[in-house]
Amino acid sequence: MSSNRDTVASFYAALAAGDAGAALGTMAEDISWIGMDGWPYRATGRGPAAVAEGILAPMMADWEHLAVTPATILDAGDVVVATGRYGGVHRTTGKTLNAAFAHLWMVSDGKLAGFRQFTDTLLVDRAMR
Repeated sequence: MSSNRDTVASFYAALAAGDAGAALGTMAEDISWIGMDGWPYRATGRGPAAVAEGILAPMMADWEHLAVTPATILDAGDVVVATGRYGGVHRTTGKTLNAAFAHLWMVSDGKLAGFRQFTDTLLVDRAMR
């Protein structure tokens, strides 16, 4: 049986491998996704399809070498906190993104049930303009 930390780590590993399907497969059918205010992609959504269409697909289209790299993943039971960095090169501007993040995950029955993002959206905006 895998831990909640392992479930979160498998999401990031799937993103790193470019396997959006596997990343979405870690999510509960009713996952609640809340992005940071000012995030340029759909900030909120419910369910893997909403995350795929509103967040993952547009991000992958906009950024070359997109990286969502956790440095630390802390397991606190049903809540898991990941800290790390966003990176990539914007396909239109050619500017590089390097921004810290903290992700708060809720895990239930081995699936990602909730997500809350914390990051400096001004750094993202600057790279996109």
